[in-house]
Amino acid sequence: MEPLLDTAAYLVEPESPVDLKSWAPDDDGGDLDRDAAKDRTKALRARIEELQELIYAEGRHRVLIVLQATDTAGKDSTIRRVFDGVNPQGVSVASFKKPTEVELAHDYLWRVHAETPGAGQITIFNRSHYEDVLVVRVHELVPEEQWSRRYQHIRHFEQLLADEGTTIIKFFLHISKDEQAERLQARLDDPAKHWKFAKGDLAERELWPEYQAAFTAMLERTSAAHAPWYVIPANRKWFRDLLVSQIVVDTLEALNPQFPDAEDDLDDVTIV
Repeated sequence: MEPLLDTAAYLVEPESPVDLKSWAPDDDGGDLDRDAAKDRTKALRARIEELQELIYAEGRHRVLIVLQATDTAGKDSTIRRVFDGVNPQGVSVASFKKPTEVELAHDYLWRVHAETPGAGQITIFNRSHYEDVLVVRVHELVPEEQWSRRYQHIRHFEQLLADEGTTIIKFFLHISKDEQAERLQARLDDPAKHWKFAKGDLAERELWPEYQAAFTAMLERTSAAHAPWYVIPANRKWFRDLLVSQIVVDTLEALNPQFPDAEDDLDDVTIV
């Protein structure tokens, strides 16, 4: 499917410096028509559904999709809108919240490895192992000497997954501080969305510069050819959805999944 935009412009080149200001959170693709973009996203979603069925049937490829973002950037809605219609038998979502006592008794990647995809599966990480170089860093939950080693751990972990046949794509949903303020206010203004709001969100918002620095380091130090990061402008949800959908389709089509061969002599089989 011919893309509407150049997705390479949003790729974080491995071992290159990152300036988040160079990706405008309110990017809308220039002269891209919004209605045409929404139509294309719908078509891409249908193509993802087809490709997911092929991957599941073939039972060979493993696909890991990582979503990281600041609060309100739209991780949940991205999953809903991009993967609406896929067979849940072949797609799973793993979320990583505050570690339990059992998880804290192990190394920080222990709980993550168990959630990685098996053959024929697509797994989406809604937050991920990167929390251990983001919130852990910003809140100084462990010494800098400890969290700073984790970039190398994560690179090696993702290399292991890739070497064993996992295709990895990572999305950082990039919104502006003003946009976050509007979305938080919208949650307060709508009683049906109060469950999404916590007073702790405001304390996290006060740490915006620290989180931006942590995201920058994450992108710089862990984007690799086998596990690339894409910076997705996410102020405009329709553009976010289009961009993520196009990258997912391009990645899955490159795997060239096929239905497995059928058993011989099926033409002679009659159901009675």
